Order: sequence, then structure tokens, then C-alpha cells
Amino acid sequence: MQKERPFVISIAGFDPSGGAGILADTKTFEQIGVTGFGVCTALTQQTESQCLRLEWRPLQEIIQGICILMDHYPVSAVKIGIVKDAEYLDEIIKTVQAYNFDIKIVWDPVLKSTSEFSFFNLETLSMLKNTVDKISLITPNYNEYGVLKDYNLFSDENLRPVLIKGGHREDQLGTDVLVEKGNEIILQPTDANTVYYPKHGSGCVMSSAIAGYLAKGESLEIACRKGKLYIEKFLKSSPGLLGTHS
Repeated sequence: MQKERPFVISIAGFDPSGGAGILADTKTFEQIGVTGFGVCTALTQQTESQCLRLEWRPLQEIIQGICILMDHYPVSAVKIGIVKDAEYLDEIIKTVQAYNFDIKIVWDPVLKSTSEFSFFNLETLSMLKNTVDKISLITPNYNEYGVLKDYNLFSDENLRPVLIKGGHREDQLGTDVLVEKGNEIILQPTDANTVYYPKHGSGCVMSSAIAGYLAKGESLEIACRKGKLYIEKFLKSSPGLLGTHS
């Protein structure tokens, strides 16, 4: 078994356009030098601009998929994308930690698509207060952070690290904020003069890049900084909604 590249699992949806979900995550993993696996949480019918249909995979099927991979490979990190509800997320985390309690877990809380297609069942958010304590990093966009904060998931009792992605900000567009142990680290865009084009799946790509860098042993701050550099390159790769990885 090769050991040069750490093993990372994307536990996320299947997007046939390849812009988001498992396909986008594994492209990212390959570019940054980790070996990427995938466990599908949902099948979607979508393009880069619109999600038309979603079919959730049974939770037991997802758990079995995780177990098969973790039985055979020393997985260092997982990136979790779209999940149905709090139960799905909690069971996924319990499963990976049963194999490796110190595993790095990055949750990208995709609540809605850009085209307003709903994913996570918001009525179960209040059940996540204990679950978030088990996560290494949560990566909501600016709007998602507001929703999660309303459910007290980032209270004084829940000080798990969070990276608030700034792609949806009306002020300081592209400025991310890493909150770790109550301290804020501002991640400014590298070059204010560069043109960055909106991209389908950019949140997926950034969170998977960070998970990959964490698997390679980087600190949380450095992983986030390197993930930001990766996503900036991705955002300027083409003028269309589908970016390229290089």
C-alpha cells in the first residue's frame, strides 16, 4: 500500500456536472497530493447553475461505505459535504471516530444551493450542539454562518474552529475569517486587483483542500491559508461557472 500520500475521504453528494461534491473533491485531493476516496450521501440531477432533483442515500449504506474504506486504509481526514440532517451528520462522525478518534473532520454545512435548492433539514439544527464539538473545522459561507449562529452552534460552550468564507459578503468580498479558540484571524484576498469569477462548487473545493492539507500535517491556520490560495487559483481559472483544477 502506498504511504506517500495521506488518505482522505469525501463524504458528499454526487454532482454530475463535476463542479461540486465528490467529483470536485477528488479533483482537489489529487492536485494537492493526497489520495482521495468518496462515499456518496446523495445523488443529484444538476448542472453548474441549477439543482433539479436530489435523492438521499440510506444512512446505513453511507455508514457501510465508510467502514469498508476505513477497514482497509489509514484515513487521516474526512471532508463532509451535503447531509440530510443532524442524525446523518452525527452517525457519520461517530463512525469515522470509532476507527480513528484523532481524525481530522471538516464539515462544509451546505444548507442550500446557490439556486435555492434546500439540502440540510434546518429543523434538526438544534440537535447539533454536541455534534459540533467533534468537528475539527466548520466551513460555512457568510450566509450559512448567520443561520448556524442563530441556532447557538457557535456559543461560548461551542468554541469549535470555524472558517467563515467571504464569497457571499456584501462588504469585503472574498475576505474569510478563521475563528479559533475565540481568536479571529482575517484572511484577505491575495491580490485585490485580480479578477475572480463566481464558481459552482467553490465552497466544496475550498473545504476539501483544507481537509487535504490537514491530512498532510499542516496546522489549522496554515491549512486554511493554503486552501485559500488553492480556491483563488480555481476562481480565476475560467470565466464560466465551472472551474478547472491545476
